[in-house]
Amino acid sequence: MFTVEILSIGNELLIGKIANTNAQYLARRITELGGKVTRIIVVGDNLDEIAEAVRESLGRRPSFIITTGGLGPTFDDMTLTGIGRALNLEMVLNEEALRMVRERYEVLSRERGIPFELTPARIKMAILPKNAEPIRNPIGTAPGVRLKIDSTVIYALPGVPSEMRAIFEEYIAPILAKISDRVFAERYLFIEGVPESSLAPILEEAMGKYTDIYVKSHPRVEEGKPHIELHITTYSESRERAESILSAVAEYLKKAVRERGGLVLEKHT
Repeated sequence: MFTVEILSIGNELLIGKIANTNAQYLARRITELGGKVTRIIVVGDNLDEIAEAVRESLGRRPSFIITTGGLGPTFDDMTLTGIGRALNLEMVLNEEALRMVRERYEVLSRERGIPFELTPARIKMAILPKNAEPIRNPIGTAPGVRLKIDSTVIYALPGVPSEMRAIFEEYIAPILAKISDRVFAERYLFIEGVPESSLAPILEEAMGKYTDIYVKSHPRVEEGKPHIELHITTYSESRERAESILSAVAEYLKKAVRERGGLVLEKHT
């Protein structure tokens, strides 16, 4: 199973101005593709903090590190410089990245009737750590970046959600799907009439019996009515095997809950 650490960069995340929807999206998609997200880290627009976070992440040797944010033309877009500092790599003008930036602005110029100029701020988006490879941004101006360090591949993606998703889906997701050797599957049970404290030993027994699964309980209130949502997840070598495991666990839990007088509703995904 491949592992991924997500590094989200931006002061706006740390002050609560925006929610970290990029990390949520990536975590969900990576999981669906059979990978495991082991950490989500948020740092501000600070070179030392970015470099330190990259070095620490590389020290844990994940299969991939995916960064989001900080690839644009402004002074506080410093992700690539932070990656370069972490790896002691020279920052150089990448001609392929410059071509991507130029072509994108030429398109925008034609569409909006605005004179095109390759300004220093725009050129900045083509300055990458040495040996890094640019990734075409299908809807924005800042290219994504790929850089391999030993056994870890770093992908740097823009912070604009639509651009991040476009690059991920077009370029990265097919790569992850190709290398994946696991299938992720999940199922939900909705429990009424049994408190979470009474469910706790049942869940422990289930995870002891079925060691390939994880069950998380979430107390919920809907339409003024309390219930417990059980989220059952597993990774397996095939979809058939994964669904078989989930079915066995669901039956085990339903029987245990009903023996305690509870009601159970099952939901497949």
